[in-house]
Formats: sequence, C-alpha cells, structure tokens
Amino acid sequence: MSVTSHHHHENGECRRYLASLTDYVDGDLDPELCRELEAHMAACENCRVVVNTMTKTISLYRQLPAPDLPNAVKERLYAVLDLKPQRGNGDGSGSESR
Repeated sequence: MSVTSHHHHENGECRRYLASLTDYVDGDLDPELCRELEAHMAACENCRVVVNTMTKTISLYRQLPAPDLPNAVKERLYAVLDLKPQRGNGDGSGSESR
C-alpha cells in the first residue's frame, strides 16, 4: 500500500472535530462546521468509525426502555441526594410524599 493512499493530518484536527461530535449527532451543529466535519470524515477513517459507533450507540440506547429501579434503591438515592420522592402524577407538589 502506498503512503499517498493514507490520510495524514495533525491529531489536533481530529480532536477539534470530535469535540463537536455530540452537537453533530444531535443535529445541532452549525451547518458550516457540519460540512467541514463531514468532509474530514470522508478522508479520515478513524473519525468516521468514531462517529458511526457513537451514532449507533445512541440509537440503541434510545430504543431501550427506561430502567425500573427497585424501591429500596430509589429510597437510598433520594436520601443521599436529600430529595423527596415524587409520586402519583409527579407534579412536585409534595402532597403525597411521606
């Protein structure tokens, strides 16, 4: 494989684009920076793999049902955080808390 077929660049360039990765995946990235990131990914397999992996991970996570914590765990968590559990409709009125 010839050296010219490899993509060479400063690692700082990848870091700069990957710092914006969350905004890119969420669709909140500035359009100009989005185009730059996509052009970079077209030439940089490492960044392309990172973006694809993160996108798939987020997609799978969003498909999972919310975990149901056992009551004992919830009570300990609320005690540590010094919060009152919300019950019923969750309006935060506290009228149903013990």
